[in-house]
Amino acid sequence: MDNKLREIVLRCKKENPCEIDVRFNEPMKDHTTFKVGGTADCWVQPKGEGFYDFCVSLLYHARLAGVKIFILGGGANIVVSDKGIRGIVLDMNAWKGESESTCASEEIKVFKSGTGINEAADLAASEGLSGFEFLAGMPGTIGGAVWMNARCYESEVSDILLSAEYIVWEQGSFINKIIKKEDLKEFGYKKSPFQKMDCLILNAAFSLKKGSKEKILAEMEKNKKDRKEKGHYLFPSAGSAFKNNRDFGKPAGRIIDELGLKGFRKGDAQIAPFHGNIVINTGYASALDIRDLMDETALKVKSETGFDLEPEIIFAGEW
Repeated sequence: MDNKLREIVLRCKKENPCEIDVRFNEPMKDHTTFKVGGTADCWVQPKGEGFYDFCVSLLYHARLAGVKIFILGGGANIVVSDKGIRGIVLDMNAWKGESESTCASEEIKVFKSGTGINEAADLAASEGLSGFEFLAGMPGTIGGAVWMNARCYESEVSDILLSAEYIVWEQGSFINKIIKKEDLKEFGYKKSPFQKMDCLILNAAFSLKKGSKEKILAEMEKNKKDRKEKGHYLFPSAGSAFKNNRDFGKPAGRIIDELGLKGFRKGDAQIAPFHGNIVINTGYASALDIRDLMDETALKVKSETGFDLEPEIIFAGEW
């Protein structure tokens, strides 16, 4: 397999010169906030000029060869299997910063998808632009936040998203398309149309508003402090483990707490003693520990309340 993957990567680099970092049998625990997971057959991180052409070529040749590609952002909402990920992991983290775009303006910021959420929020705040405050302190990238329609503090990414450019497979090739404001009806609670596509998000444009820099920074600091006080940064985790459902009448964390499940553990995976909807890696948890813990928690909740908890965490790789 390594030779096949190596040939694909080298062919793409030859056809589309680009600075790339390539590693085989790369430990995915080094690329996720949970710090668990086996190895990826091939991990690729393109950089600088030629990034776009290289990625299109890689997606195309991998598809023709029947090789799967997993798109990696900040690794903040995933658990990679102990068996790892087969095929190629395309790491987007070097594709960051503001993007040149005709739609950019004084109150519209366009970011490349590998840009860190905090980096984007800080930049907007430095220019007195309001809109990103609810995301302050959240790990991950712009691409991941758009893909997931990240949500917190009663706000979500689609509230400020103006458009997103992406590459998608259609009729035998990868083409560029744009989701615009009028398409945002397809977004929902932690859902986006990208979740049903074989695509790569390139850039996202956000409609922001001029505001008081002092108030914007104060709101961001308040949210960061709240996350810290809730224990988000104490242990390796992926934040909220289960989605909230308004039909349940209360947050998933409270339901789990009321059933006495805080502190429940499987191996070194544990429902945080300080928050019912955060699963933590207390030391040497395996990916299977985390998945078993979440599965058993969901079964207990179903048995006691009849509610079906839906995982917010994505289980990636070969299970």
